Amino acid sequence: MKGVLLSGGTGSRLRPITHTGPKQLVPVANKPVLEYAIEDLKEAGVTEIGVILGHKGRKEIQELLGDGSDYGVEITYIVQGNPLGLAHAAGCARDFVGDDDFVMYLGDNILKQGIAELVESFERGDYGAGIALQEVDTPEQFGIADVDDEGAVTRLIEKPNDPPTNLALIGIYVFSNEVFDVIERLEPSWRGELEITDAIQTLLEDGHSIDSHVVRGWWKDTGKPEDILEANRLVLEDNHLECAGYVAPDATVDGRVDLHETARIEDGAVIRGPVSIAENTVIESGTYVGPYTSIGPNSTLEGVHIENSVIIGESLIETSGKIVDSLLGRGANIGRADDELPEGRRLVVGENSQLKL
Repeated sequence: MKGVLLSGGTGSRLRPITHTGPKQLVPVANKPVLEYAIEDLKEAGVTEIGVILGHKGRKEIQELLGDGSDYGVEITYIVQGNPLGLAHAAGCARDFVGDDDFVMYLGDNILKQGIAELVESFERGDYGAGIALQEVDTPEQFGIADVDDEGAVTRLIEKPNDPPTNLALIGIYVFSNEVFDVIERLEPSWRGELEITDAIQTLLEDGHSIDSHVVRGWWKDTGKPEDILEANRLVLEDNHLECAGYVAPDATVDGRVDLHETARIEDGAVIRGPVSIAENTVIESGTYVGPYTSIGPNSTLEGVHIENSVIIGESLIETSGKIVDSLLGRGANIGRADDELPEGRRLVVGENSQLKL
């Protein structure tokens, strides 16, 4: 079985963070979201992976993943070009997949459980497709699957007014290669795209059985700033965190802290975990870093109070202000502007931004 990892898309809901880079490279707990997908595929035994590239971020994605050897996989790059729908993206991988079955994984997804059970369930049966589902509170906002008592899908409904279930498609699929012939027959939807739900529904109507697997534990689509922060919180809660860097004698470190061996926490700084601090980052005196914060590489924080936030990296934060529930782009610099802004501002700051707080 092969893997098809989608890494195109414009990331419009994450602007201004994605004005200059792909959304799949935004870090969660100081690791790009795309790497979590690679790890899930490898854990499921899928080591030949085709990465679908769009117009934006091709160079950055290829520089990060390389040939895949650093991750123990083999990567082939496939250019989709214009984003004409998930089914179109899948169709672009036809030559790469050949006669094999394949997993299609949306690269901005992150989930606790992994995908091994979904893949194993598909391989045990004779299916045209398998889909990962999760119970949601607002099924009318999702593509929804209706399933029988054995877990086989009986129909798919896109954002139904009267949902028959609360089982939402989360963006991870397994397909037999017969799906490619179905994609060739699809007509664009009202959005002008080839929809993957239409492809699965056509497989069903053609007489193929569709397997399903309900994902337990958390799942996040990291398409919006609040989703990045929530995913960061969930990963920091679950991961093993290792404090390998320098902690000064008069610094205060409580809870679980992931401190890179080249990072420093200076005297007078206070860190309350869970927190992740990346390489070559310095937490200066008078700084408070609160729970569920990730601070990217080559950053310096001095005097700030920050919590439940993500700093992508290469940033200089020198302020006595308070930053909460915020996403700061790479190279964002924040200086002092006493009395100009209220306490506890929530920020989404783009790359190389300069502000005072």
